[in-house]
Amino acid sequence: MTGINFFASELVAKRLELLRELVPRAARIAILINPANAASADLAVKEIEDAARAMRLQIQVHNASSGREISTAFADIVRERPDALVVGSDPFFSSRRVQLVTLATRHGIPASFPNRESTEIGGLMSYGANVVDAWRQSGAYVSRILKGTKPADLPVVQSSKFELVINAETARILGLEVPPTLLARADEVIE
Repeated sequence: MTGINFFASELVAKRLELLRELVPRAARIAILINPANAASADLAVKEIEDAARAMRLQIQVHNASSGREISTAFADIVRERPDALVVGSDPFFSSRRVQLVTLATRHGIPASFPNRESTEIGGLMSYGANVVDAWRQSGAYVSRILKGTKPADLPVVQSSKFELVINAETARILGLEVPPTLLARADEVIE
């Protein structure tokens, strides 16, 4: 097996920690996962449950694998009124980022996303692998294969650059004050 590991599911605990720092009153956290990607979803739930237990947080797991199911999950989330939301890392959710950001903002739910693109369009915060660096690593991989290296002989490369992006405007809209310590650690603050 070869490829690049983005640590997508493994970062959910760190994302929960950062979200809790931004929303310190949060006690009940919803997580949205895609059950169609079972291995990733199971790992994400385990990681967030372990982290939540350590932080004494209550977790509500919601499933969605279609646009309609996202709307249904948000109806449940709004009814249950968690203090914040963690959107699981999944290619499907990346493709539905506009819907997810719109729903979270419309309902005033502080949300953490796995990729900067969600934060750039109005999501509150994101923490994940730096995609530009990952594509650079992918290019190096392809180059080695084109030069004759067998893919099976290449090791799995792990993302080494991670980025925290905070949308300060969205924080203001949600009535949140971003702690200076979190601002100092952010790789980018969108005003």
